[in-house]
Amino acid sequence: MYKEPKYRTILESTKEELNKLRNISLNDKYKPLFHIHPQHGLLNDPNGLAYYNGKYHVFYQWYPYDATHGMKHWAYVSSDDFVNWNREDVALIPIESYESHGAYSGNAIEVDGKLHMYYTGNIKYSAEDRYAYQNLAIMNKDGKITKYENNPIVSEIPKGYTGHVRDPKVFKIKDKYFMLLGAQTSDKKGVIIVYESKNSIDWNFKGELNVKNIDEDFGYMWECPDYINIDEKDILIFSPQGVEPKGFDYQNIYNVVYAIGNMDLDNLTFEIDTMKELEKGFDFYAPQTFIKDSQIILFAWAGMGEVLYPTDKNKWAHCLTVPRKLNIKNNKLLQMPVDELIKLRYDETSGQNTIKNNINIIENNENVYELNINIKNIDSNKFGLELFSSQDEGVKLEFNKLGNIVTLDRSNFKKVFGVEYGTNRKEYINIDENTNIKVLADRSILEIFINDGEVVFTSRIFAKENSNQIRVYSDKIVEYEYTKFKLKQGIEL
Repeated sequence: MYKEPKYRTILESTKEELNKLRNISLNDKYKPLFHIHPQHGLLNDPNGLAYYNGKYHVFYQWYPYDATHGMKHWAYVSSDDFVNWNREDVALIPIESYESHGAYSGNAIEVDGKLHMYYTGNIKYSAEDRYAYQNLAIMNKDGKITKYENNPIVSEIPKGYTGHVRDPKVFKIKDKYFMLLGAQTSDKKGVIIVYESKNSIDWNFKGELNVKNIDEDFGYMWECPDYINIDEKDILIFSPQGVEPKGFDYQNIYNVVYAIGNMDLDNLTFEIDTMKELEKGFDFYAPQTFIKDSQIILFAWAGMGEVLYPTDKNKWAHCLTVPRKLNIKNNKLLQMPVDELIKLRYDETSGQNTIKNNINIIENNENVYELNINIKNIDSNKFGLELFSSQDEGVKLEFNKLGNIVTLDRSNFKKVFGVEYGTNRKEYINIDENTNIKVLADRSILEIFINDGEVVFTSRIFAKENSNQIRVYSDKIVEYEYTKFKLKQGIEL
């Protein structure tokens, strides 16, 4: 079995080692206050999202020892309200032979009063040679998590696929359970394969999902498949790797798309009506959804693979996005923060102004805040916001009315990173008389929601301590009104 130092579990550490790691990262000024993040080590994909037994449960991929990818565990936080998060004991530690190189991603659903947590057991025989088992862990009403005694529940990779088979998404339709898995064919093509079950434990391979109306060559691997239905519309979400940039799209090294169409699981087809990138920010990947009271809620990893981040030196990396509610309008998938986040607010300020070919500053001394701004009566070709701003740095959100384009530009920072993948992101947007923008800023993460979530940018920003101005600018005339709130801490650092 393949072995190198990064493949060790948290059980092989000492209390002193873990305390040292936490102390190194504890006072990092870039640690978020209300976004879920690791106390030390690396966070990536959200896993096992669920509302179960009166609580929200969020698990995430975690390597405890450094800001690198190593032996992945499932770390665990819970909440009653989406606002105050409790750090729980590590949920899954990969100590079994069927997960010898990590407990990889998966989802969770309630079955017969218990929470079934499905995940991939990663196996490596060499640096390149790998295998994957699909496994089950079960949480009871007391919160105890036990790995299923007869794991793996899917032990064979179907003929025609490589060892890159992972990220189970399990859901129930009528009296059948289905499992979607991200996969790679032997000729290095990304696909989704499907299993079915009558009892959520014994699984049969059904076949490959035929996704119609998509480019023949659309990436070498599809990760984190997800399937939801909103307003009687089927939506397939996945994270393709290896898609070439095209216009404003697919600018990150790895990307996320959603397709609205028709899912036919009997005949294993998904016919796409429309497909778009889910997000336009620099740092967004591996989203996962769950349902609470008919509302579909999404978390994602606010990070990106293969990119080095300024906090790596302090032995921690990444966070999750805030929870977002999903809706459809005009055949587009909209994302907005869940309503519960208003409980984070305090110290409200508001105002309005008219800009005539100049810059106006909204008073701000914080780097943790919510800003809601409505720009109206737009008689301007270019207007926008500059956030985390000072005399010598800032991130620009600029609207070009002539081209109907919005641009996020983070090139003007002392701590730039990921420049090999570009320093701006663009999207087409219809700019009419009114444009509304919601900004959530949390020390080093910026989530921007434009026109009620029609366009969303998630980006990490590593600004200097005095770079906290909010500037509104225009080349001609615009009016704006705003409301700003300070936001409370919601998770232990």
